[in-house]
Amino acid sequence: MKKVLFLVSMALWSTNLVAQQQGPPTQNANTRFEQLGPMLPTPNTFRTAAGAPGRDYFQNRADYDINVTLDDATQKITGSETVTYHNNSTDELRFIWLQLDQNLFAKGSTGSITRTGSINESGMSFAQLQNLTSVRERSSQQATDKFGYKITSIKDAKSGNALKYTINQTMMRVDLPTPIKPGGSYAFKVDWNYFITEYYGRSGMEFFAKDGNYNYFIAHWFPRLCAYNDVNGWQNKQFLGQGEFTLIFGNYRVAITVPSDHVVGATGECQNYKQVLTATQQKRMAQAANSKKPIVIVTQDEAVAAEKAKAGDVKTTKTWVYKADNVRDFAFASSRKFIWDAMQTDIYGDGRKIWSMSFYSKEGNPLWGQYSTRVVEHTLKSYGNRTIKYPYPVAISCHATPGGGMEYPMISFNGGRPEADGTYSASTKAGMIGVIIHEVGHNFFPMIVNSDERQWTWMDEGLNTFCQYLAEKEWDYNFPSRRGEPQYITDYMKSDKAVLSPIMTSSDNVINLGANAYAKPATALNILRETVMGRELFDYAFKEYARRWAFKSPEPADFFRTLEDASGVDLDWFWKGWFYGVEPVDQDLVEVDWYQIDSGNPEITKAAARAEEKRKAGTISKQRDAGTQGSSVVAQDSSMRDFYNSYDPNTVTDTDRKRYQEYLATLSDSERQAIESADKNNFYTVSLKNKGGVPMPVILRMQFEDGTDSVARFPAEIWRFNDVAIKKVIVTNKKVTQWTLDPFYEIADIDTENNSFPRVSQPSRFQLFRQRQNPAASQSGNPMQQRRSTQLPATQGSGRN
Repeated sequence: MKKVLFLVSMALWSTNLVAQQQGPPTQNANTRFEQLGPMLPTPNTFRTAAGAPGRDYFQNRADYDINVTLDDATQKITGSETVTYHNNSTDELRFIWLQLDQNLFAKGSTGSITRTGSINESGMSFAQLQNLTSVRERSSQQATDKFGYKITSIKDAKSGNALKYTINQTMMRVDLPTPIKPGGSYAFKVDWNYFITEYYGRSGMEFFAKDGNYNYFIAHWFPRLCAYNDVNGWQNKQFLGQGEFTLIFGNYRVAITVPSDHVVGATGECQNYKQVLTATQQKRMAQAANSKKPIVIVTQDEAVAAEKAKAGDVKTTKTWVYKADNVRDFAFASSRKFIWDAMQTDIYGDGRKIWSMSFYSKEGNPLWGQYSTRVVEHTLKSYGNRTIKYPYPVAISCHATPGGGMEYPMISFNGGRPEADGTYSASTKAGMIGVIIHEVGHNFFPMIVNSDERQWTWMDEGLNTFCQYLAEKEWDYNFPSRRGEPQYITDYMKSDKAVLSPIMTSSDNVINLGANAYAKPATALNILRETVMGRELFDYAFKEYARRWAFKSPEPADFFRTLEDASGVDLDWFWKGWFYGVEPVDQDLVEVDWYQIDSGNPEITKAAARAEEKRKAGTISKQRDAGTQGSSVVAQDSSMRDFYNSYDPNTVTDTDRKRYQEYLATLSDSERQAIESADKNNFYTVSLKNKGGVPMPVILRMQFEDGTDSVARFPAEIWRFNDVAIKKVIVTNKKVTQWTLDPFYEIADIDTENNSFPRVSQPSRFQLFRQRQNPAASQSGNPMQQRRSTQLPATQGSGRN
């Protein structure tokens, strides 16, 4: 309802608005908008207050020379490595720590025996049961004590003397004969072997019963140096399976011996293609080096022909030699089933060509042959434009099992498998493209911007998921992204706080890793970019973070500080709410009061009073008695009438007009202008509540009675004096008929029912039916397959051979 606003003076009016806007502070308001302060580590000479590496920043490195053999008959890895460790710290190191990640699968490992869950009485898969009971068996193996590293030798590389070592589950300490001085280095040799596990999402093998062969995806397969830095000293937290890998950079030379009919893809550049490829395949490589479309190096027909040999049949071997500089890890894939396509293109237009490659068995076609390598190239371009140009010579996507994905430098293992007949659902296609973007994108986070994954999953997964969301939109404007849009995270944010973790939670302790470490930080960054900071400021600051920390190891504080340092935007309130807390966003548009100024102009005020009087007189009784007004006593007897029967208090008199002119003469020019435009301005007092707890910008859409609309935006600092309830005065020259909070779903508000005024009810739909049906039975999840089955005779199809 409209209310009248009386103006005593313009000065008093302005003062009252300020007082109304501020109000008394609440208990939490100052805390929410104060600086993070002691919540962040104190800046020092290693890491500055601006979020950049300091003058004393250091990182140690390890160079590897590895010879490894893959035994296809026993599914076993046997390796020997010479490691040269460089101590760039100012500390003397008396021992060094190495990671033995395959010991996650050893009998009695902490990661294995602490796995929790329960039996599903309605049924569960063998894999689910094995996961719960800590059993990872294959038909050819009997017990978990067969898995894990067998360290056969650790020696000084020069003298050949044995070194003392201690294995503590997934960590191994090697005691040194003499300390490594600051600036010094030490070389040692390790021999080991282990049996390959079933592919578990990060590494392993997939068996194809139809042809008796394996695809091998070999990662965290060799003893790797732990990180030693200014934050943790040695980062030797045990590998429990969820918190990924904390690694250091180095140069690699790796010789991979496999059956002679295998095709190998790996981190780095192959040094001996002339020895491992046929002449025809070498010609195809030369063609691919100048092609803007993928060229098939190993064809499907060649791969199918190779499949006729089963695992263990081929006794001859080939050795593929790879070299990779300045990488933090090394992985490879090997199989006789692999199809291989590639192209080498100038992705950034700077004259430097980069290989985009894919390795996949026929089970991945037709999807993989059509999309994978093109998606690899697109990902490098999209991420490179937002961070730094991809510095490595190659990026590879390998088809590993139907779903999921995992990343390593220059190579990734990705899911997405069509049906046996070659058809696929829209979700399978989108899932495959999305996971390739995600895993190839990990080359930037954490393979180049080398964050500590064992401690902070969100620093690589969250940042990468955000970049994935942007790359997906650049791939296809209508791409069905699962994460990034604020409205997609609301179901998680409205969950019971007992099952929520702050983003700033150590990796192995995070509940619901996908929502917490992938989706929520990605959404937070999207909100920063679109709503809090704006694209220009955010993009510059995000790129500066990547530039500062490329080939270095940032901590969370470095990210937070850099984004503020490079943008000039105070974001401490945002980090507190989104990264350190679990409260949701829930703004409530409680009420809107409408005011117009009482100008004192009798022509206006008395006309309005007459209209209001007429409106109030339209009661139901008056309407029903309207036909009897001539029979009243006063109507029939004129002697019962006097002055007041004809008096109209809303008639404008000369005295009224004179008094109004005298009033105007006392006003300043600005005050007179406000009075004279009173009938054109509408003053609205908007009452808002912060029910969720996290302060966020206020975005209000106003729909006017003439059909137009306008959006008002207020930064989160609007809550700084009162983080529970505020009032805001908005002036318009049109009448607002509908108010809507967060009209474009920008802030992840968990309850949109209280975002409108007047309230707009949303219907809950229900179905009418004669007999309830299973929707899956009436609508196929694979329309391509359904359409094909109705068009092709039963004897025809396009399945894989």
